[in-house]
Amino acid sequence: VFSQDIPADILIQVGEAKFPLHKFLLVAKSNYIRRLILESKEPDMTRLDLSNIPGGAEIFEKAVKFCYGVNFEITVHNVAALHCAAEYLEMTDEYCDGNLAGRTDDFLVQVALTSLSGAVVVLKSCEDLLPIAEQINIVQRCVELASAKACNEANFPSRSPPNWWTDELSIVHINFFKQIIASMKSRGAKPLTIACAIITYTERALPDLVRDRSGNTITTSVSIDSTTSKFQQRELLSAIVSLLPVETQRASFPINFLSCLLRAAIYLENDDVCKKQLEKRISAILEHVTVDDLLVLSYTFDGEQLFDLESVRRIISGFVEKEKSVSVFNGGDFREPSSSTAMLRVAKTVDAYLGEIATIPELSISKFNGIANLVPKNARKIDDDLYRAIDIYLKAHPNLDEIEREKVCSAMDPLKLSYEARVHASQNKRLPVQIVLHALYFDQLQLRSDKSERSTPTPNAISMRSQVQADVSLAKENEALRTELLQMKAYISDIQNKNQVGSTSARISNPKKPTFFSSVSKKLGKLNPFKHGSKDTSHIEDGNDIDHTKPRRRRFSIS
Repeated sequence: VFSQDIPADILIQVGEAKFPLHKFLLVAKSNYIRRLILESKEPDMTRLDLSNIPGGAEIFEKAVKFCYGVNFEITVHNVAALHCAAEYLEMTDEYCDGNLAGRTDDFLVQVALTSLSGAVVVLKSCEDLLPIAEQINIVQRCVELASAKACNEANFPSRSPPNWWTDELSIVHINFFKQIIASMKSRGAKPLTIACAIITYTERALPDLVRDRSGNTITTSVSIDSTTSKFQQRELLSAIVSLLPVETQRASFPINFLSCLLRAAIYLENDDVCKKQLEKRISAILEHVTVDDLLVLSYTFDGEQLFDLESVRRIISGFVEKEKSVSVFNGGDFREPSSSTAMLRVAKTVDAYLGEIATIPELSISKFNGIANLVPKNARKIDDDLYRAIDIYLKAHPNLDEIEREKVCSAMDPLKLSYEARVHASQNKRLPVQIVLHALYFDQLQLRSDKSERSTPTPNAISMRSQVQADVSLAKENEALRTELLQMKAYISDIQNKNQVGSTSARISNPKKPTFFSSVSKKLGKLNPFKHGSKDTSHIEDGNDIDHTKPRRRRFSIS
């Protein structure tokens, strides 16, 4: 490359690389090197440090080849670095016709920036060329062309699969991706188009964090430690969330994708602003959420350990508050939102979700009831699904006492169970006595009123609740009184047994011995002339004041 016939007169160092070169060849193409030599205080400058040149020693070597007239290849991978180096060295057409800056610019216009793939590759190479790549407008040119090509491909696909362009955009840095999305929005791109690009970018940028319920990655697994640190991933996730469309365009994103983002935000410990934004989006479309979508939020990435359920609570609470606002707007009651179709669907989803997490041993009664009670009472036509979840919880937690089991069942209304559920509840030994009595009493009321409908509660079921509760309390009081009576009977019986044993032992230990007077009295008694009923009345005086009539029977009464 370098002529051996003429000795080098300047040594240029770029990083650790050193280049022995000739001043006159460099000065002929580079105005920057010419100015450094002229402004140097040394009469004969022999050393020059150009370590700050964009692209480093590899790109500087190609620039030197251009100065020496040696051919080299310009590609989409090195054209941005060569153009930046040419601008840095001031190798422009104003200084010399046909200079390196003009050549690289022609390549950008005629080759690199004629396709989406070329623009993306050039944009990717600009990541290490900042800020000069932005200053000389390479980044902006690539962003504008990439956004234009992406919008065109989204509307009129030129190859299959139709969303191939999203894979092309997913390789650039998040800052460049944000600029592309902003440019696409300014061009009027559809929300679904923007969402498709964001989803593909997220799945490729955070493959270990975007997973389904079972813990499997949606895309090819990449180790977290081998890609970026947790801090970098946190910043990346926050940037992605900031790109999501406004709430009026929320239907563009799948619910599972939003759930995965929220779980990743919880795992990466993102700020509350990021998490609450995702919670608000999920809450707004909760009627379309499935049980699996909620379970994504509730389990860690291995699919086993239970996450904190506060996010799920806030999502359900936000949806209920929204329904209350709609109910008030329509002239309803703020305290009890109307049982809309969306509310009924959410209630069914929440009950099924409770049934799935009820088997977790770490799930406390307060957390279980906290989620169950978020759904208004009138949002459940029947409580069969909630009863199933409660039964699963009681089965998974067999060590609960009667009071704790009553707390678990407090979220359920036994009068709103179907006939089949009431039959099961009446035979369920895991349920507390109060719930069983509720079910039995309700069936008795239906039998008395000759109701034929068994699938749903009767219309006056709620009005009977007070009577049922009174009967349940009365049954408990009777049970308590019966227990006390049995204890009293046992106590009296024990006392009587002790007295009988004492009297018997006294008779045996102290027998009466016959005396002289007792024997004489017995013998005289045999000589008694009134032995056969006659009595001695000699001591009774005659008189008229004695009434010999029979005594009158009196009736004793309390008046």
